[in-house]
Amino acid sequence: MPENQPNYTLLSRQLDGLLSGEKDLIANLSNSSAFINQFLPNINWVGFYLIKNNALKLGPFQGLPACVDIEIGKGVCGTAVSEKKSQLVEDVNAFPGHIACDANSQSEIVIPIYYNKEIIGVLDIDAPIKSRFDKVDLEGLELLVQVLEKHIHI
Repeated sequence: MPENQPNYTLLSRQLDGLLSGEKDLIANLSNSSAFINQFLPNINWVGFYLIKNNALKLGPFQGLPACVDIEIGKGVCGTAVSEKKSQLVEDVNAFPGHIACDANSQSEIVIPIYYNKEIIGVLDIDAPIKSRFDKVDLEGLELLVQVLEKHIHI
Protein backbone atom coordinates (compact mmCIF):
# COMPACT_ATOMS: atom_id res chain seq x y z
CA MET A 1 0.00 0.00 0.00
CA PRO A 2 1.51 3.37 -1.01
CA GLU A 3 2.32 5.92 1.66
CA ASN A 4 -0.75 8.01 2.58
CA GLN A 5 -3.00 5.46 0.83
CA PRO A 6 -5.89 4.69 3.18
CA ASN A 7 -6.58 1.09 4.14
CA TYR A 8 -10.07 1.00 2.67
CA THR A 9 -10.81 -2.50 3.99
CA LEU A 10 -10.17 -1.32 7.54
CA LEU A 11 -12.06 1.94 6.92
CA SER A 12 -15.06 0.01 5.58
CA ARG A 13 -15.22 -2.04 8.79
CA GLN A 14 -14.92 1.11 10.89
CA LEU A 15 -17.64 2.88 8.89
CA ASP A 16 -19.90 -0.15 9.25
CA GLY A 17 -19.44 0.02 13.02
CA LEU A 18 -20.05 3.77 13.08
CA LEU A 19 -23.34 3.45 11.18
CA SER A 20 -24.60 0.27 12.87
CA GLY A 21 -27.88 0.71 14.68
CA GLU A 22 -28.69 4.11 13.16
CA LYS A 23 -31.50 4.27 10.61
CA ASP A 24 -31.69 8.02 9.95
CA LEU A 25 -30.36 8.82 6.48
CA ILE A 26 -29.17 12.35 7.28
CA ALA A 27 -27.40 11.22 10.44
CA ASN A 28 -25.62 8.44 8.53
CA LEU A 29 -24.64 10.72 5.65
CA SER A 30 -23.38 13.33 8.10
CA ASN A 31 -21.24 10.85 10.00
CA SER A 32 -20.02 9.28 6.75
CA SER A 33 -18.84 12.63 5.35
CA ALA A 34 -17.07 13.48 8.61
CA PHE A 35 -15.50 10.01 8.74
CA ILE A 36 -14.19 10.16 5.15
CA ASN A 37 -12.96 13.73 5.67
CA GLN A 38 -10.99 12.58 8.73
CA PHE A 39 -9.23 9.67 7.05
CA LEU A 40 -8.76 10.69 3.42
CA PRO A 41 -5.71 12.94 2.97
CA ASN A 42 -5.35 15.79 0.48
CA ILE A 43 -9.02 16.57 -0.07
CA ASN A 44 -10.89 19.85 0.33
CA TRP A 45 -14.55 18.74 0.14
CA VAL A 46 -16.50 15.56 0.81
CA GLY A 47 -20.24 15.23 0.83
CA PHE A 48 -23.44 13.97 -0.64
CA TYR A 49 -25.98 15.08 -3.18
CA LEU A 50 -29.41 13.45 -3.03
CA ILE A 51 -31.93 13.14 -5.84
CA LYS A 52 -34.98 15.31 -5.17
CA ASN A 53 -37.48 16.41 -7.81
CA ASN A 54 -35.38 14.83 -10.57
CA ALA A 55 -32.25 16.84 -9.70
CA LEU A 56 -29.38 16.61 -7.24
CA LYS A 57 -29.79 18.58 -4.00
CA LEU A 58 -26.94 19.30 -1.60
CA GLY A 59 -26.88 16.99 1.42
CA PRO A 60 -24.53 16.61 4.40
CA PHE A 61 -20.91 17.56 3.70
CA GLN A 62 -17.56 18.68 5.11
CA GLY A 63 -15.86 21.68 3.47
CA LEU A 64 -16.64 25.11 2.12
CA PRO A 65 -20.22 26.04 1.15
CA ALA A 66 -21.20 24.26 -2.06
CA CYS A 67 -23.53 24.37 -5.04
CA VAL A 68 -27.04 23.52 -3.85
CA ASP A 69 -28.68 22.24 -7.05
CA ILE A 70 -27.14 20.19 -9.85
CA GLU A 71 -29.08 19.00 -12.89
CA ILE A 72 -28.87 15.30 -13.73
CA GLY A 73 -26.42 14.97 -16.62
CA LYS A 74 -24.57 18.19 -15.69
CA GLY A 75 -21.14 18.37 -14.09
CA VAL A 76 -19.32 15.38 -12.63
CA CYS A 77 -22.08 14.56 -10.12
CA GLY A 78 -24.89 14.78 -12.65
CA THR A 79 -22.87 12.71 -15.13
CA ALA A 80 -22.36 9.95 -12.53
CA VAL A 81 -26.15 9.74 -12.16
CA SER A 82 -26.99 9.88 -15.86
CA GLU A 83 -24.31 7.30 -16.76
CA LYS A 84 -25.02 5.21 -13.63
CA LYS A 85 -21.30 4.84 -12.94
CA SER A 86 -18.54 6.30 -10.82
CA GLN A 87 -16.53 9.21 -12.22
CA LEU A 88 -12.81 9.67 -11.58
CA VAL A 89 -11.66 13.04 -12.92
CA GLU A 90 -7.93 13.80 -12.81
CA ASP A 91 -8.36 17.42 -13.94
CA VAL A 92 -11.76 19.04 -13.42
CA ASN A 93 -10.83 21.89 -15.77
CA ALA A 94 -10.66 19.36 -18.62
CA PHE A 95 -14.07 17.85 -17.80
CA PRO A 96 -16.73 19.17 -20.21
CA GLY A 97 -19.38 21.10 -18.29
CA HIS A 98 -17.61 20.91 -14.93
CA ILE A 99 -19.45 22.92 -12.27
CA ALA A 100 -16.90 24.89 -10.26
CA CYS A 101 -18.33 25.22 -6.75
CA ASP A 102 -14.83 25.80 -5.34
CA ALA A 103 -12.13 27.26 -7.60
CA ASN A 104 -9.49 25.44 -5.52
CA SER A 105 -10.77 22.00 -6.56
CA GLN A 106 -8.55 20.40 -9.19
CA SER A 107 -9.66 16.74 -9.21
CA GLU A 108 -12.85 14.93 -8.24
CA ILE A 109 -14.34 11.51 -7.67
CA VAL A 110 -18.06 10.76 -7.58
CA ILE A 111 -19.68 7.45 -6.57
CA PRO A 112 -23.41 6.75 -7.13
CA ILE A 113 -25.43 5.59 -4.11
CA TYR A 114 -28.15 2.99 -4.62
CA TYR A 115 -31.26 2.03 -2.66
CA ASN A 116 -33.53 -0.73 -4.02
CA LYS A 117 -31.50 -0.75 -7.28
CA GLU A 118 -32.21 2.95 -7.91
CA ILE A 119 -29.68 5.78 -7.62
CA ILE A 120 -30.73 8.05 -4.75
CA GLY A 121 -27.65 10.27 -4.72
CA VAL A 122 -23.88 10.46 -4.96
CA LEU A 123 -20.80 10.69 -2.80
CA ASP A 124 -18.71 13.60 -4.12
CA ILE A 125 -15.09 14.26 -3.12
CA ASP A 126 -12.91 17.11 -4.38
CA ALA A 127 -9.18 17.62 -4.02
CA PRO A 128 -7.02 20.74 -4.39
CA ILE A 129 -4.44 18.84 -6.46
CA LYS A 130 -4.68 17.25 -9.93
CA SER A 131 -4.72 13.45 -10.22
CA ARG A 132 -5.41 13.06 -6.47
CA PHE A 133 -7.56 9.96 -6.96
CA ASP A 134 -6.55 6.66 -8.53
CA LYS A 135 -8.07 3.23 -9.15
CA VAL A 136 -7.35 2.16 -5.55
CA ASP A 137 -9.32 5.18 -4.30
CA LEU A 138 -12.13 4.43 -6.75
CA GLU A 139 -12.47 0.82 -5.60
CA GLY A 140 -12.02 1.76 -1.94
CA LEU A 141 -14.61 4.52 -2.02
CA GLU A 142 -17.03 2.26 -3.88
CA LEU A 143 -16.54 -0.20 -1.00
CA LEU A 144 -17.33 2.54 1.54
CA VAL A 145 -20.48 3.46 -0.41
CA GLN A 146 -21.52 -0.22 -0.38
CA VAL A 147 -21.22 -0.15 3.41
CA LEU A 148 -23.27 3.04 3.56
CA GLU A 149 -25.93 1.49 1.30
CA LYS A 150 -26.42 -1.33 3.84
CA HIS A 151 -27.43 1.31 6.39
CA ILE A 152 -29.92 3.24 4.24
CA HIS A 153 -33.52 2.95 5.40
CA ILE A 154 -35.92 5.19 3.50
